[in-house]
Amino acid sequence: MFALDPAAIDLVYAKEDRERIAKLVDVREDVILTPENWRRHKDVLFDVEFIFSGWKSPVYDAEFMAATPRLKAIFYAAGSVRYCTSDAFWKRDIPICSAYAANAVPVAEYTVAVAMLGLKQFWRRAALARQGEGWGDHTRPIPGAFRATIGLVSFGMIARRVVDLLASYDLRVLVYCPYLSADEAAISGVKSVPLDELFRLSDVVSIHTPVLPETIGFIGGDLVRLMKPEATLINTARGVILDQPAVVAALRERPDLTAVLDVTNPEPPEPSDPLFALPNVIVTPHIAGSHGSECSRLGSYMVEELQRFLHDRPLCWRITQEMSHRMA
Repeated sequence: MFALDPAAIDLVYAKEDRERIAKLVDVREDVILTPENWRRHKDVLFDVEFIFSGWKSPVYDAEFMAATPRLKAIFYAAGSVRYCTSDAFWKRDIPICSAYAANAVPVAEYTVAVAMLGLKQFWRRAALARQGEGWGDHTRPIPGAFRATIGLVSFGMIARRVVDLLASYDLRVLVYCPYLSADEAAISGVKSVPLDELFRLSDVVSIHTPVLPETIGFIGGDLVRLMKPEATLINTARGVILDQPAVVAALRERPDLTAVLDVTNPEPPEPSDPLFALPNVIVTPHIAGSHGSECSRLGSYMVEELQRFLHDRPLCWRITQEMSHRMA
């Protein structure tokens, strides 16, 4: 059974993937569960063994779990499961698999593209060129991409994918992450450093931190002021990770820096937001994640998980309760 926003089902579970599901299990497409309607379909839920879920999923609370005594697994074609799970769900010890790794792909691709453009001073130079200025201006250096340093704040799935994509570049990668061991850093080919050192040494700093009580507003103006001349700050995580007023003040003081913010607080920003008044800030409207054809990758990953489940193979993307507390 499908349980997500009905408007998203064709986008997330493409026709060919729904056909793959139908070859593996009996599936109903005449009813799509939502937070608003699932109680009206309790008679159907009694026999449900597998749920293919996604954005705007029902919450799998005690009432829902009581209505699904035969449920064997949930396949969630989106990222964090924190908002749809509950203590009652975890007590049943039913596998829930997330497509967070699939959604990490376009975010990592966006991050690498923005980082490379940042190292070339793309936005500043393009703006000057359009104005007929700065074509031959060499008074402000372009960092360049040879032996430059990329700093990643947190080292979850997206940041790891960024490192994979950067493997063909002549770059050094620094990471700040309290969960990253020295051995794992060495295996990944990155150097683990304190947060202030990362900001001080990196030509590009990219934020990939999950929203947790301790991470809200933990990137502030003092860290931004440590950044190298002509460096670039990227945020594709969540706007609340930055202490936005403090960061705006620092960027105002440091016009040599560039900030590319795909997420803001609030989102979208008000038209009068100071972000729009700063020439060294580029705001993109939360486009780093899955869009268009990329969304069907989420559903495809979940179909592959169903195949593994049915053949008693290890699941690649099962989320534990402990993992759910740390995921973005």
